[in-house]
Amino acid sequence: MRGQWDLDRERTGYGYSVENQTISNLIDEILDELGPCASDDLIREIIVTAVKLAQEGSDRGDLKIIRTTIKELRYAFKVFAKYRDRPKITVFGSARTSPNDPAYRAAFEFGRMMAEAGYMVITGAGPGIMAAGHEGAGQDSSIGLNIRLPFEQAPNETINGDEKLINFRYFFTRKLFFVKESYALVLMPGGFGTHDEGFETLTLIQTGKSAMKPVVMLDEPGGGYWKQWLSFVEEQVLGRGYISPEDMSLFYVTDDPLAARDEIRRFYRIYHSARYVEHRAKLALRLNQPVGPEVIDVLNERFADILVNGRIEQGEAFPEERDEVDLLNLKRLIIPFDQRQFGRLRQLIDTLNQLG
Repeated sequence: MRGQWDLDRERTGYGYSVENQTISNLIDEILDELGPCASDDLIREIIVTAVKLAQEGSDRGDLKIIRTTIKELRYAFKVFAKYRDRPKITVFGSARTSPNDPAYRAAFEFGRMMAEAGYMVITGAGPGIMAAGHEGAGQDSSIGLNIRLPFEQAPNETINGDEKLINFRYFFTRKLFFVKESYALVLMPGGFGTHDEGFETLTLIQTGKSAMKPVVMLDEPGGGYWKQWLSFVEEQVLGRGYISPEDMSLFYVTDDPLAARDEIRRFYRIYHSARYVEHRAKLALRLNQPVGPEVIDVLNERFADILVNGRIEQGEAFPEERDEVDLLNLKRLIIPFDQRQFGRLRQLIDTLNQLG
């Protein structure tokens, strides 16, 4: 039986190869034939994985899942690549919301405001809240991630037939793009699917598996859907100690589309993005504009509890960030973050945006 060290080598790609030298040489020939590629090491691992599946006699049903997953991911990456320079927000909500529902009108208004602010609006491409968000944003600013279902999920008129409509077989591949490609996620009133997306996104952010971003629960004006949800979270989830008080900072509840828009814009006032550097020993927060030493002093004083050692400092891009050329000129806040208290990290970003 292989030891844990061998398993870790395979998981990380170190020494990840096929034992058959003839096949290994053929893989090298394929890569040579493809020509120069900045990520040929990753392409090689993908090919090696396919070979291993064949060598291990993988079940045909399992192989179909892998095949469809890779095809869906490749196509979706291709579509999104055309719009990589445009910020995007994802809107969730019920497919059963009628056009005369106040929530429908709120979603329409929110989509319109976000498009005017330069954002594209991603929805599940169906009717209801999804159609409202796309109608408000307009076709040029809409992206649809449709799921193939036997009911409810024909593409809405705004996105139907557009090149930005992507059809998925699997929910999990579709979910990846809802979160990965968005600058923020907005949840309107909805059913199981809306709550599924909301709780999964909060879990990913709370555990550091997703980039920090705004999560907004948006009701229709005067509505109580998310207020009642908030009461449940406060009384039963927070009240029983299932989450920490600072985790309540990971989302924002409002019944005003303008307030939802402003929450998203406020989050990116100073903060731009983040990346772990120096083998994940530090977290670099990229800044839209530099901040003064007095701001850094406040951050060090208020958030010393999430620092492993040392202090928060302002600096330049790290060598491992050279693959993100467009961001190299941005200043960084360099944080020896404990990688545990992500609710506190969100509070740090809010304080940075407020004081910067």
